Amino acid sequence: MVAWVLCEQGRNLPVSDLWGRMDRVNDESAGAAGGPDPYAEKVLDTVELIPAGRVMTYGDVAEWLDEGGPRQVGRVMARYGGGVPWWRVVRSDGVLLPGHELRALAAYREEGTPLRGADRSAEGHLPRVDLRRARWDGQAAGGAAGDG
Repeated sequence: MVAWVLCEQGRNLPVSDLWGRMDRVNDESAGAAGGPDPYAEKVLDTVELIPAGRVMTYGDVAEWLDEGGPRQVGRVMARYGGGVPWWRVVRSDGVLLPGHELRALAAYREEGTPLRGADRSAEGHLPRVDLRRARWDGQAAGGAAGDG
């Protein structure tokens, strides 16, 4: 599932080409068009399926794809995730993404993502995502599994 946007030159481009999927490890891993490799595209497509107000951990995404692991998903998100709802992919402890805490928190509040109160020892006293209530299992709203 790729979102398309009409660019100034009058041609359709995937949203990822315009926002955030900017870098690549090397030319060999970049794919023929110079963009994300097929695994990265699968990760990004999966992230786009996560409903507003819900999250998956990096490990959940890898498990849902039945490919790679949390670190591979994290690497894809770090390199190309700016064009997808990146805040919906979280660490397994629910801690907000370091360096992006306030942007993520604003998105969580806007989407109604369940949060847990901040621990007094938490840096900046920021809340965490309440994984027990916010975690998405990859099932569509009607109960059917996604294409994964």
